[in-house]
Amino acid sequence: MKKVAIFDIDGTIFRSSLLIELADALVRDGVMPKSVASEYARARSKWLDREGSYEEYIGAVVKAFEKRIKGVPRARFLRVANKVVALSGKRVYRYTRDLVSDLKRKGYYLLAISNSPRDILVPFCKEWGFDKVYGRIYETGRTGRFTGKTQYLDLISDKAKILMRAVEKEGLTLQGSVGVGDSEADIPFLKLVETPICFNPNKKLYAAAKRKKLKVVVERKDVIYEI
Repeated sequence: MKKVAIFDIDGTIFRSSLLIELADALVRDGVMPKSVASEYARARSKWLDREGSYEEYIGAVVKAFEKRIKGVPRARFLRVANKVVALSGKRVYRYTRDLVSDLKRKGYYLLAISNSPRDILVPFCKEWGFDKVYGRIYETGRTGRFTGKTQYLDLISDKAKILMRAVEKEGLTLQGSVGVGDSEADIPFLKLVETPICFNPNKKLYAAAKRKKLKVVVERKDVIYEI
């Protein structure tokens, strides 16, 4: 039975959000209207000025993105997603990049879980050797266009459930398992693994890590250190 390592992706491996990069690119390429970006521009500015939270920012992006995805041809969507990965796919943190490589070399089964669209997660994670990818799946109609519906929301919203599903389906073991996350949404799966790592955690995850004495790793510029 293979050991499993589970990673959040946005802000944990990728140094931004694949959803944000994709949304911006879809607007630039004319696949989505410019009004999409304007809907989250204020939240972005407030976050950059440290007057608003990142959660508010990403929430505004998700809301604008999902409101306008209906009718978008999946083929065009995929072309833009692949272009984003080609241009930005190597913008990763050194600590988690090296950890992924080390665990892959040791024979771990690499599992990625994110709330970004699976259609951009797959090409990104393929470059880094992941075995399985879970992300948001948007329904495609018979015409090849998105219907506006999100599939399997009950599963993607529960990262611990996803981990246990993968363990069962792929014949994995949690013995010696590793998990890496950066926000409180990752706490459910971090509780299940033998070696939980809170990487560049937000305030809520950091507080939980301190209470439970979990490993906290921070990468800032060219310095990696434990707190």
